[in-house]
Amino acid sequence: MNQKTVLNDSHRALGAKMVDFGGWDMPIHYGSQIDEHHQVRRDAGMFDVSHMTVVDLRGDGTRVFLRRLLANSVDKLRKPGKALYSCMLDQHGGVIDDLIVYYLAEDFFRMVVNAATRGKDLAWIRQQAAAFDVTVEERAGLAMIAVQGPNARERVGGLLEECDRAAVARLARFAAVEARTRGGVPLFVARTGYTGEDGFEIVLDREAAVAFWESLLAAGVKPAGLGARDTLRLEAGMNLYGQDMDEQVSPYESALGWTVALDQDRDFIGRPVLEAQAADGAPREMVGLVMDEKGVLRHGQQVLTASGQGEVLSGTFSPTLGKAIAFARVPAGEHGQVRVDIRGREVPVRVVRFPFVREGQAQPGVLG
Repeated sequence: MNQKTVLNDSHRALGAKMVDFGGWDMPIHYGSQIDEHHQVRRDAGMFDVSHMTVVDLRGDGTRVFLRRLLANSVDKLRKPGKALYSCMLDQHGGVIDDLIVYYLAEDFFRMVVNAATRGKDLAWIRQQAAAFDVTVEERAGLAMIAVQGPNARERVGGLLEECDRAAVARLARFAAVEARTRGGVPLFVARTGYTGEDGFEIVLDREAAVAFWESLLAAGVKPAGLGARDTLRLEAGMNLYGQDMDEQVSPYESALGWTVALDQDRDFIGRPVLEAQAADGAPREMVGLVMDEKGVLRHGQQVLTASGQGEVLSGTFSPTLGKAIAFARVPAGEHGQVRVDIRGREVPVRVVRFPFVREGQAQPGVLG
C-alpha cells in the first residue's frame, strides 16, 4: 500500500494522474506535463513535496557531528537560517544521499533528505549520531510545498502577514526564515528549489497544508507534477538520486566535486577515497549530452566515446530547448566523437556543460 501525502485528495480533485514514486502515491501530471513545465519556467507552479523527509538534529554536539557526517563543511554556516547542499557518504566514498542542511541555532540544525532513501538515511544518521550529543527527530507531522518560477516570490509574498512579507522578499538564496500567513499559520520558508527557477520550499504543519495549497491556487499558482519536476531539474543540471548517483559512485563521478570540502582538520566519512580522487582524478565523470537529431535519450542507453563505453543516466526531451538532453557517466579522458546506441543505431550527440537552461534561457553552446 503506497503512502499518501496530506494533499492526496487535493491532487485527485484536480484531475491528477497518480503514480507510484518511491512507495508514495504522487501526481505525475494534471493533464499536460509540457504545460506544467512551461508554467514554472514562465510564471509560477507548485509541487507537493511532502514525501520528502525532514529531520531535526538537536544538541550541543550537532555541528561537530555534521562535520563528520557530511562531505561539505557546515563550518560555512554561521548565520542562522543559512543552508548548505551536501552529499552524505559511506566509508568508500559512495553517495548514500544528497541533502540540504539548515543552520537554525548552534544546537539546532534541520536536514531535508530524499523520500526514496528515508529508511536507510535515518538508520545511517542515527548510527553515526550515537557517538555524539545529538538527538535525531524525523518530523513526520510536517508537509512541504515548493513554489517555483519567476513570479513565485510575488505570489507567496501576497499570502503572508505584512510584517513577514519584507523579510521573505529579502531572503537570500539558500537561506530560510520563519514567517506566518495572513491567517497566522506558521511557515518555514526556504529560498531553495529543484527546478533552476527562483522560488521557495515551504514547510508547515500537515493540518494546515490543504488550506495553504488552496490559497496558492487562488493566488494563481498552478499545480505541477513529478513529470515536469523531472524535466525542469534535468534542464537545470540537478542530479536525481538513484539514477544519477548512488553508493556506487563518488561526488567526483557525479559532477558534484564542488560540494566536497577538503578543509583541514575535518575527518568526514569517506574522505580518504575523495582525497585520492582529487589528487589522481576519478576514473569516470558525468557529462551533459545534447542530441540534435529527432528522438529521446533514455536511461540505460549505451554511450560510446574514444575512452570507452558509458551509459545515459537521466535523459529526456527538453521542452525549453526542443531537443533531447541527458546526463551520462563515461570514462574520464578524451571523449572524441560521442555516440549513443539507440536501438542498434549509433546516433551522434554533443558533449556540453550543464546546466542546460538557466532562468529560462539556453546556456551557451547548448543549442549548437
